[in-house]
Amino acid sequence: MAPRKNAKKQPEAPKVNIGAEIFASLRELEKIKGIPVDYMVERLKQALTNAYRKDREDRRDVPADNVVVSLSEEGLSMHVVKTVVEELEDVALEIHIDTARRYNPNLNVGDTVAIPVDIAKFGRIAAQTAKQVVIQGIREAERGVVYESYSNKAQELLTGTVLRIDPNTGDMFVRIGQGNETSDAVLRSSEQIPGETYAEGDHIRVYVLEVHKANRGPLVHVSRTHPNLVRRLFELETPEIAEGQVEVRNIAREAGSRSKMAVRATMEGIDPVGACVGPRGGRVGAVVEELHGEKIDIVVWSEDPCEYVRAALSPADVLSVILVPGQKACRVVVPDDQLSLAIGKEGQNARLAARLTGYKIDIKPASQAEPVAEAAEEAEESVEE
Repeated sequence: MAPRKNAKKQPEAPKVNIGAEIFASLRELEKIKGIPVDYMVERLKQALTNAYRKDREDRRDVPADNVVVSLSEEGLSMHVVKTVVEELEDVALEIHIDTARRYNPNLNVGDTVAIPVDIAKFGRIAAQTAKQVVIQGIREAERGVVYESYSNKAQELLTGTVLRIDPNTGDMFVRIGQGNETSDAVLRSSEQIPGETYAEGDHIRVYVLEVHKANRGPLVHVSRTHPNLVRRLFELETPEIAEGQVEVRNIAREAGSRSKMAVRATMEGIDPVGACVGPRGGRVGAVVEELHGEKIDIVVWSEDPCEYVRAALSPADVLSVILVPGQKACRVVVPDDQLSLAIGKEGQNARLAARLTGYKIDIKPASQAEPVAEAAEEAEESVEE
């Protein structure tokens, strides 16, 4: 039963002079753990409300709307709102008019009156209830602060410490963050680079895939196989990327084996590939070392699909690239002695080039160039017709 609005003067509830002490503690809590004072004030008011509702002598669960708690630096007070009646049926929510007029002689039937509550008389159970709710509020707030912190770090590169490795699934649990903002992250076996081995206590760099809310705090999923791990590592090693002078357009990756990265300069006079390679190969070398020997091909991105495909098939030499009309595909001719290099071991080079450019690539040796050229001419003629 919600209280009726009443403009008549209500009796004031007695205040307990602990407001200043409480707020001083809450400000210290905000400073140390980052939990807002306003949030904890609401949790305290809720705790006291619940304590009153559950620790009444009549065992009546009074609606929360009928219990009003005031907490400020001036003090702490509480009152319960009751409706004025002629015939008393529910002592928890109603008050007889004769009794009500002791608080305010101008009250009439149907009005509401705020009856002061003596907070100091709360029993031991009420005090424990309030304490538990406050502690829970602190924990929830801490988890909320940490979640907000890590939700902003999605798609970023973080360094963590290996806590343990599940012997059954191979999943790795990593402690990331510092101070009060530490959290546990899960590096699933499917997100681990094949062949990499770690032990408890080892430091590891991971890419944050996503962050979910969970009962015990944020659940952070990380990866070592995601292509953006390569991107973030190059951003750390290459000032030109961090400053926007070089842009990473795309990355195709087979983690633990090989990656291809397409880059372009955003201003004249910059060699995008040279910037990523670095003096004496130091920059790309640092990334390769972090990835435990994974090979990285860095090529120049081009708006011209033929030039882009030609570059993507590096380190193989390409004689010609012919686009297939009406399809996102092309036919590539390479010297006979470059065919195996262009295709790569188990087709890896061609496969990564196709993923990098978005084009289906059909590679032929120069000895079969004539049939390829004739097929291209026939395709062009059919388009013209």
